[in-house]
Amino acid sequence: MPITRSEESENSRIVLGLLESVERDGAQSQRKLASDLGIALGLVNAYLKRCVKKGLLKIGQAPARRYAYYLTPHGFAEKSRLSVEYFSRSFSFFRRAREDCSSVLKTAHARGWNRIVLLGVSDLAEIATICALEQGIAIVAVVDAKATGACFVGTRVVASIDAVPGGFDALMVTNLEATRELVQVVSERIGADRLLVPALLTIHFDRTMESVV
Repeated sequence: MPITRSEESENSRIVLGLLESVERDGAQSQRKLASDLGIALGLVNAYLKRCVKKGLLKIGQAPARRYAYYLTPHGFAEKSRLSVEYFSRSFSFFRRAREDCSSVLKTAHARGWNRIVLLGVSDLAEIATICALEQGIAIVAVVDAKATGACFVGTRVVASIDAVPGGFDALMVTNLEATRELVQVVSERIGADRLLVPALLTIHFDRTMESVV
């Protein structure tokens, strides 16, 4: 099956993180690498083998019968390339996200909606919060059942829409993994006209559904 853009981005993130970690300490355990990268232990092993096969890493001996990994010249070059790619992608994402969030929130403000709830803790939610402050709109809560913290960028995090304190005017999707099905369920719950979706999420609705921002 073809690799999606999100899968390609995640692959680049893991490889870059792996190369950076090996550069700092090539003798650290795979378990430590897995913890730092936020991936499964078996996946670390698979990525290490892949990097060795591609000539990005070489293997040496370490104390206590362990292996140590070292970056090859090709590995250093690939780390630099991925770093530049990552920062370029991050800047492009920030610029696009800021434009989309500003556009969506301007529409909300024009409709008299000044109490907005964000759906999903993410980088997009952080950018939306900044844009809301600039436009005098209050982010009253962030809904995210998977979030571990009780607060995000100074805003209360709740597990469901029902737990939002004081009510709200509209809900803005900031979950970067939002699916069409999720958005449809939420729009049916609160009304499609009160659901705000930044264009970068590229979520498409059936023609039979009401249009959303």
